[in-house]
Amino acid sequence: MAAEPVNVSISDSTIKLGQFLKLANLVESGSDAKALLAAGMVRVNGQPETRRGRQLVNGEVVSVAAQAARVSDGSTPDDFPW
Repeated sequence: MAAEPVNVSISDSTIKLGQFLKLANLVESGSDAKALLAAGMVRVNGQPETRRGRQLVNGEVVSVAAQAARVSDGSTPDDFPW
C-alpha cells in the first residue's frame, strides 16, 4: 500500500513530471527519473506513466514504489519540514 501523498508546492500552474520527481525527492537525479519512467515504475493518479515531459497540474498524485507526492499550487502548504 502506498503512503499518504505529501503536498509539494510548485511556483507555476504546471510542472513537468521529470522535474516534479526531483522536486518531491522521489528521485535523486534526472537519470534516475528516466530509468524509473522507462521501467514503468512511475504512476500519475494511479496510472502508469512513461513520459518525462508530462505536464502535471494542481491535485495530481505521483507515486514511485511506496512513496507518493501531490502537486500543490501553493494554496495548501507543502509537507516538507524546511
